[in-house]
Amino acid sequence: MPEKREMLDDVVITRAIVERYFAKLLDHLEVDVAVAGAGPAGLTAAYNLAKENVKVVVLERQLSIGGGMWGGGMMFNELVVQEEGKRIFDEFGVSCRPYQEGYYTADSVEAITTIGSRACQAGAKIFNLLSVEDVMIRKERVTGLVLNWTATELARFHVDPLTIRAEYVVESTGHPTEILQIIQQKVGPKLLTPSGKVEGERSMWAELGERAILENTREAYPGVYVAGMAANAAFGAPRMGPIFGGMLLSGERVAQLILAKLKARS
Repeated sequence: MPEKREMLDDVVITRAIVERYFAKLLDHLEVDVAVAGAGPAGLTAAYNLAKENVKVVVLERQLSIGGGMWGGGMMFNELVVQEEGKRIFDEFGVSCRPYQEGYYTADSVEAITTIGSRACQAGAKIFNLLSVEDVMIRKERVTGLVLNWTATELARFHVDPLTIRAEYVVESTGHPTEILQIIQQKVGPKLLTPSGKVEGERSMWAELGERAILENTREAYPGVYVAGMAANAAFGAPRMGPIFGGMLLSGERVAQLILAKLKARS
């Protein structure tokens, strides 16, 4: 009996990608929460929001998600978490090994792939290779984000962007605080920080940085919450280096704050 061969049509393959991608994009032009930056804080926030049936989109300018977590410390792909960070890793199903009392290590590749997968499975939609180049502000509140392809940005093409509308935005772009920098440029020193501007991160001090990050995970401009390293950079706390418990806890915390706001408005 002759072997049955399946026929693959290149145009059908292309049509499948285009139709499914744009259906997904069209369905997420209006969302409850838009997360800018798919690092550990942004992904943890997206997971915790999505599992509560919040419509959430994650926008990442790079090809890969994960932010600084991929590289562990100085490209040694191991990372450290403390007890509370381990609690969140346990929820995700990320393997942790005790190092000494209060310190646990995890494989950074396992960590970020697991967190990303769990966020997607919870219902968050992640769009990579999209850059946030501006914000929409109405009545002194951010109401959406202005997007363009990262390739367009890198090539310096003059191509007009498109927009999505969001009830809340999570600024989790890390050290650069890209969203807050855009807002500051557009409206001046009106951020909810002591100076009204991005305060800037201080030099590395893991203990103080980890302690400060939950306090700094809060609203930084009406409609915009900061999480992860962007929170400490916004409010002027130290950076932490390759310990990631604070990033995970910040993502969890920002989701809790936004969930409370959404419930109060419903």
